[in-house]
Amino acid sequence: MAIDFDPAKPIWRQLVAEFSRRIVVGEWGAGDRMPGVRELAAELGVNPNTVQRALAEMERDGLCRSERTSGRFVTDDQTLITRLRTQQAVAFADVYAASLKGLRLDLAQATQLLNSRWREQE
Repeated sequence: MAIDFDPAKPIWRQLVAEFSRRIVVGEWGAGDRMPGVRELAAELGVNPNTVQRALAEMERDGLCRSERTSGRFVTDDQTLITRLRTQQAVAFADVYAASLKGLRLDLAQATQLLNSRWREQE
């Protein structure tokens, strides 16, 4: 899967966001073994050291753990995963709300628009 990297942000931080998204949506399930550094680097077209830095940050945050001979695994902590999902949803909602306020839509109009677009996605 190709990522359109934002040149204004460090790539490793963008990888943390992508890998976190994969956990939140269940592409990488709780307790699952994660792909290796080299595999991820090849998939995403980035330096393995950049992937390593992103995964190290995720380990510090408790989103994954390393097992010396077995690789890295997604956390089993469902509460942490749920909290991460909520944080990501709030960030998207903040951008959405600010954008629509900037267009001078009121809450009723924004809600109607979201409901309409939600149904279109089904």
